[in-house]
Amino acid sequence: MTTFGTNLFRVASTSNPASVAGAIAGSIREKGRCEMQAIGAGAINQSVKAIAIARGYVAPAGMDLIFVPAFLDIEIGGEERTAIKFVIEPRKT
Repeated sequence: MTTFGTNLFRVASTSNPASVAGAIAGSIREKGRCEMQAIGAGAINQSVKAIAIARGYVAPAGMDLIFVPAFLDIEIGGEERTAIKFVIEPRKT
């Protein structure tokens, strides 16, 4: 996982979901939301696992999480790629 800015995480297929989940939970507690980017099936899989784990991390505080996926066009090495962006926030009741 690579951190960009204060609450943007780039997740790779080799990222540890529990570590990413800790970063999500910390960002939610501090900033109230976070965003992740993933390119490829493996990275998206690790991202979704991390969000599921993060829900368990924030649940004792009475919080539940939701996420909104979106496509994002980014440039890597002069080549345009399509990423999935996840916006993660606490569920409003």
